[in-house]
Formats: sequence, C-alpha cells, structure tokens
Amino acid sequence: MAKGLDGEFLAQLKSKNDIAEVIGSYVHLERKGTNYWACCPFHHEKTPSFSVNTLDQYYHCFGCGASGDVITFVREIESVDFIDAVKILAERVKMPLPDMNFDSEKTLEQKRKRDQILKILNASAHFYLDNLNSGKADAHIQYILDRKLSSPTVRRFGLGASLDFKSLPQYLLDKGFRRDDILESGAVTASDSGKLTDAQGGRLIFPIINAFDDVVAFGGRVLEKTDFAKYKNTKETLVFNKSKNLYNINLVKKQKKAEGIKNLVMTEGYMDTISLWQAGFHNVVASMGTSLTKEQARLAKRYADDVLISYDGDFAGQKGAIRGLEILRDEGINVRVVALPEGLDPDDVVKRYGTEGYQKCLDEAMPLIDFKLTVLERGKDLSKTEEKREFIAQALKVIREEDSASVREDLLKTLRNKTGVTYESLRRDLENEPQRPAEHEIKEPVRSEDGADKYVKACRFILASVLFNAKYARNFDISRVKFDNTVHNIIAEYIALRQKGGENVRASDLFEIFDESTPELSAILDLSLGDGFSSPESEKYFNDSVKTLSRRKIEEELKALSAKCDRETELEKKKQYTRRILELTIQLKNF
Repeated sequence: MAKGLDGEFLAQLKSKNDIAEVIGSYVHLERKGTNYWACCPFHHEKTPSFSVNTLDQYYHCFGCGASGDVITFVREIESVDFIDAVKILAERVKMPLPDMNFDSEKTLEQKRKRDQILKILNASAHFYLDNLNSGKADAHIQYILDRKLSSPTVRRFGLGASLDFKSLPQYLLDKGFRRDDILESGAVTASDSGKLTDAQGGRLIFPIINAFDDVVAFGGRVLEKTDFAKYKNTKETLVFNKSKNLYNINLVKKQKKAEGIKNLVMTEGYMDTISLWQAGFHNVVASMGTSLTKEQARLAKRYADDVLISYDGDFAGQKGAIRGLEILRDEGINVRVVALPEGLDPDDVVKRYGTEGYQKCLDEAMPLIDFKLTVLERGKDLSKTEEKREFIAQALKVIREEDSASVREDLLKTLRNKTGVTYESLRRDLENEPQRPAEHEIKEPVRSEDGADKYVKACRFILASVLFNAKYARNFDISRVKFDNTVHNIIAEYIALRQKGGENVRASDLFEIFDESTPELSAILDLSLGDGFSSPESEKYFNDSVKTLSRRKIEEELKALSAKCDRETELEKKKQYTRRILELTIQLKNF
C-alpha cells in the first residue's frame, strides 16, 4: 500500500475524521447548500473560494486549485509529512497506529533517521538542562539572574547550559547514537580533522520546540565578549527549517487550546519572548531574527488573524523589514506595529515600565500602512522643499495601496498636517497616481480560463459529470469514450472499475492515485462548482461532448485510412480502405 500504511486503516481513519470538522478547527467554515465555504488558508483572498465537500470528503479551492482529502489538508496546514499527518488524525480520534510497512528501504531509512534526530535533540536538551543545574554553570546562572528570569520561567522554556565543546558529543556517543546521526541532528559539528564539537559550545541554550512539542533545534547565546555572533541557531536539518518555525509556538498552541488568544505578539528573539511571557503575555512568538517568510506567516495565521509586530525600538529605521510585514498582510493577517521607546527592546520596556507600560505600547500599535509612512518620514527634513516633495511622492504611493476610502482620507489629512500642502491638492495628486491593477471581486469563485481546446474541455466535463453523479450520467458507460490524456485515462479506468464492481464513484478516492497538485485533476474538480450538473444545458453539453469525442475518434480513423489508401498500390486493399472510408463518412453525417 502506498505511503506504507494498510488501506483499510486509512479508510477507517478518514471515515472517523469528518473533513468539515477537521478543517473547521483551523478555519471558519460557513455552510452554503451542501458544501462548506471559507477563504482559502493556502492563498490570500477576500471572497471565499475554498469549498469542503462533506459528501465525498474532499476540499478544493476554486481560486488557487489546492485540493485533497483530510490527510492532505492536515499535511499542508501543519507543514508535516504524510506519516505525521496520519499520526495527528489518529490521535484526534484515539485510533492506535498499525505497524507501518514502508514501500522502500529509502523511506524506512528516512523515517529511522528522523526519529533518531529527534531522540538526539531531546537527549541533548536534557544534557544541557542537567548542566545548568550541575553547579558548574555559574556564568550561565548569572546571566539568567541578570535578565531577572524566574526559576519557573527557566524550567518552562527548558533553558540549559553548554559548558564546553567536547562533553555533548561524547555524551551522545556514550548513549549509543551513531556518529552520522549525531552530525545530522545539527547539535554537533565536525572539524576539518573530523573531531566532533558541540555546535553551541559554551553558550546559554534555548531549545527550539515545534508545535508538536518536539525539540527540533537549539539557539545559543554567548556569555562574554567575542568575535562570534551573539546568538546562533543550529543548522537546518531534516526536522528543522528556520523559515518554517516560530519560537514558542508550542506554548502558544497550548494557550490557544486552554483559553484562546485574540492576537499574536511577534518579537525578534528568544529573550524578548521569554521576558514577555514571564510578564504575562502568553501569546508571544519570535521570528528568531530571520526575515519573515510566507511559511511563518501561514503558521502564525493558524493561531490568530491579528499579529502585533514588537521589534526593537529602532525598528522604524529598518526599511528592509517592511517586506516581511507585507508577507504577513498578503496572507490575510491584520498587521499592526508596536512602537517602542527609541533604543529599547520589549525586554527593556517590561523591566523599565512593567506589564502596564508594555500593554500601553500594544494598545497604541499602529496599522501597517501608518508604520510605512512613519518609516518614509524618518530621516527627512520636511522644512527642505526637495525632501518634502520626495516624501509626499512616496507617501502618496503608500496611501494608494489602501482600499478603504475613509482610511485614505484620514491618511491624506495626516499628510496635509505634516507637510502644509492642502488636502485638495494631495487628493488630486493621489487620484493621478498610476492605478494598481483592480482586484475584481469574484461573485462565483471560478478559476480563470486555461486555454484548453474543445476536446479537452469535453473530456473534463464527461469525467466530472460521472464523478459528481450527474443524473444524466449515472448509467453512462465510460468505456465508450476514448481519452488521450494520461490523467483522463486513469480517472476513466478508476470509474470503470467501480462501475463494474457496482460500487459508488467517489472523487476523494482520486487523491490516493494522484498528487493533489495535478493540474488536470484540479481542472476537473473546478467543474463541481454550483449547479453545473443539474441544468438542461448541462445535459445537452454532456451529450454534445460525448458526440464531439466520438466524432473525433472517427475523424482520426478517417485521416489514417485516407493516408493508407493514398499509399496503397494493391487494388483489392485499396477497395477495402475505400469501403471503410465510406462507412465512416456516413457515420459522421449521422451525428
């Protein structure tokens, strides 16, 4: 069985995990007719085009083409592999996992390596924790005391200590872990001479834990002045990709399940996150110093639609960081930026002004567009004509991005107050700005025309009519139709086998045959929208499609026979070809 699991187990797993209930735990679904609808979690959109079919237990986005069954959805939304998606769903319905018979030695070895890496990282985390409590980590303890972290906080985040460069590698070898697995975990590196060393040697250790409570990497901070980077993460591995993780997402997940959260506070680093958590802000994560990525934005969106960016006080000068905030916005997240006193980071604010002082900063967080204008103004002397004009030109481009007319008006008034230019002049200039391509609202979420010819469209409609049980296609023998496309042929073979066995045809079964990103499968699923199979026009188009393909089959045979007849020199064979050509020509006239 593909994926290494018994087919009967997978069928039971899917039947016990209703797809609407599972997807509804991640995104807000609204019922419309027989399906549920939502804004797609895999691309940014304003009009819902993401449909959940509870009858056939699959989802399909008519905007971006994303589709699949309940396992596919969990795999994509949680950014995990097939086996982990199965584990999540099995745990959800309390189903014990069977023994996994993997397809190949390569698959089995990859799973073994992944499991070993997680064990190595877990053992390393305990090793570092024991070091911190060994009485030998005075410098590490002093740093923790200087940062005013309490013992419960230190335990909660699993902070640890690396005392040297050689103890951890030896510890892991003594526990029986293989050298190559230890190196692939990222916790240990090898010198040019092959000597194993602790990748975080001498540092204060911050375990990086994913949403499933697995230690997947470590961050480390130096404790004395050095030419090395102050903070360092372990390398990317089979279980860790910095661009797909957020620090403290494990505790945020627990917080959301326990009490819910209305927004996320995003900081740059470990200490800011830990300090804010200790101060009572349990909805905080860190981007770990990396530029924000689409994967991190999607991860954040699973937990909240509103994100407050709380970087250092000089963040307004970091123009390059705006692109990261736009990535959050493009994923449908409402982004606000927390203004901190110049030169202070969140940890500083909490220590100097307390929980109330930091909460005040959160309450006064500015929308992303206001922040972008603040960044544009920074460093400009608006009393100088040239700099003022440059600022106005740049500001108008930013204001033009805003969809709301009332917000644009408010921003223009602010710009007027800053520059002394009249509101009417600014408004006229704004209207003269080059227009952005209009985002046409999709009344019916149908994907754009892909340029397919009439024969491909006919094939798609015939297959879709049978797949989605159109009344006029229920007794249709799919073997009557000749398909050229490989995907079409495979779908037709699946339908024929189900019909022969007297079984129902289910579109969701196709996700066990094809990759969910197969374009032609997505094009066929697009046809399931609305009442496309119930109108008299649909029945007529279905019959016309069957005739179209039948005519094409005859036309192709005619073309081939005519060529043979032209080449044939033997009179009797030429007569046979001619008679067949006449028969086919009559058939064509009868269509």
